[in-house]
Amino acid sequence: MTLRELVDDLGGTIAQGDPEWFVEGVNSFERASAFDLAFADSAASAADALNSNAGTVVLKPGLLSEYPHGKCVIESDQPKLWFAQAARLVRKPSLLIGIPASAAVAPDAKIDPAVGVGPCAVVGPHARIGAGTRIDAGAVIGEGVTIGMDCHIYSRAVIYAGTTIGNRVVVHAGAVLGSDGFGYVRDNVSGRYTHFPQQGTLIVEDDVEIGANSTIDRGALEATRIRRGTKIDNLVHVGHNCDIGEDVILVALTGISGSSSIGKGAVLAGQVGIGDHVKVGPGVVLGGQSGVFTGKTIEVDKPGAVMFGTPARPLRQVLREQALLAKMAKKQGTKEQGLGIREQGTGNSD
Repeated sequence: MTLRELVDDLGGTIAQGDPEWFVEGVNSFERASAFDLAFADSAASAADALNSNAGTVVLKPGLLSEYPHGKCVIESDQPKLWFAQAARLVRKPSLLIGIPASAAVAPDAKIDPAVGVGPCAVVGPHARIGAGTRIDAGAVIGEGVTIGMDCHIYSRAVIYAGTTIGNRVVVHAGAVLGSDGFGYVRDNVSGRYTHFPQQGTLIVEDDVEIGANSTIDRGALEATRIRRGTKIDNLVHVGHNCDIGEDVILVALTGISGSSSIGKGAVLAGQVGIGDHVKVGPGVVLGGQSGVFTGKTIEVDKPGAVMFGTPARPLRQVLREQALLAKMAKKQGTKEQGLGIREQGTGNSD
C-alpha cells in the first residue's frame, strides 16, 4: 500500500516523503528495508529509526525538530498502534486457497471460493465459511459451525458443532471451542453424578483472538458468549454460560467458572481464578494469581483500578496489609530474641 492509502485508512499525517511511496511490510528498525515501516515512540528510538534502512518511520509529532532528507515520515499520536494497524493492512494475502484432496469436506458445507483449507482438515455438514478465511492442516470444523470472513483457524484447532464465529477471528493451534461444560447433578441418596445437558451454543464475536490450547465451553441450555475484540492468551479456560465482555484481556492459565461475566475492558492477569456466578465489572484489573470466590461481584469506580490477592481486594489495601504483617513479624522476632528464645534442633544425641 502507498503512504497515502495508509493515512486515508488510519489517519495521521505525512510529515515528509512521497505520498505514493510503497510500504510492503513492517519490521524493527534494526532489520527493516527500504520498503518496510518502522515505528518510534521516544526521542532516542526516533533518532535510531530515522538513521536505519527503514523507508518509512511512524512517530509522535514533536519528538525531533527535523528529519533526515529522503526518509518518509508519518506522524501519529499513537505510533505503536498505527504501526500495528498498518501491519494488518499490508500483510500479504495467504497463498492457501482451495481444498486439497486429503481434506474431508461435507458435500453440503458452504465454503466461499476464496477460502483456503489445509491438508487433512475436516469440515462437517451444514458448516458455513466466509471469504478470506483460512483453515489450516488438521483443524476440525464441526456440524453446523458458522465462521465469518478473514478468520484464521490454525492447525489442530477443534470447533464443536453449532459454534458461531464472527469476522477476523484468530483461533490458534490446539484450541477447543464449544465443548461440553463441566455440569453434573449429584444424587443425594446414592452419591452418583448425572451429566446435566450441555446443548447450548458458543458465540464468538468479531476481532477475537484465542490462544493455543485454550478451551471455551458451550452453554448448558443457553449460550456462552465472547464479545467483540477480546484477546485470550494460551492455556485459558472459560466455562459454560459465561459472558466475556468487549475488549477483555485474559492472560495465560486463567480459569473462569461457569455462569460468570467479565465486564468490558477488564484485564485478568496470569493464573487468575474466578468462581462460578461471579461478576467482574468493567475496567477491573485483576493481578496475577488473584482469586474471586463464588457469587461475588468485583467492581471499581475508576477503570484500570487494580485488585489483587485472594479474595481479590484493592491493591493499596493489600500493600498496607503486607506492610503491617511484616512489621508485626519483625516486632515478634525482636521480642523473642529479647526473651532468649531460639529454635531448637531435633538431631540424635548419639
